[in-house]
Amino acid sequence: MVKRIEITEAMLKEQKLVLHTQDFLVDEKELQARGQMLVDSNSLAFIYILENNDEFVYVSLPHTIWPSLNEARISNCEIALLVNEKELILVDLLTELSYLLENIQGNANYGEQMEEKVVELFQLDK
Repeated sequence: MVKRIEITEAMLKEQKLVLHTQDFLVDEKELQARGQMLVDSNSLAFIYILENNDEFVYVSLPHTIWPSLNEARISNCEIALLVNEKELILVDLLTELSYLLENIQGNANYGEQMEEKVVELFQLDK
């Protein structure tokens, strides 16, 4: 079973977007950023993939933080996840996000609601 971290808040400070979550029961020292993302159209979220020695851990980036994610994208900021008070840089998140935004726009395969939210919150041209 894949573990899932839900992002509860995103704060932009000093050219870095820091993603906050509730305490998570995993050894954060063993977590590694994979540099890959998925789309969860049902939850209107992007999923960033982490891994440790035994399993994958999904970081859910819900539509509620997309405006902050868009600011980071426009400013080309580094993005970090705060897990149990340890900061983990989410490598290639902006590259993956840009790729997904291009693919979602105008693509009914992701669902109408997902496409509409992406266009609206990332301020993409229709």
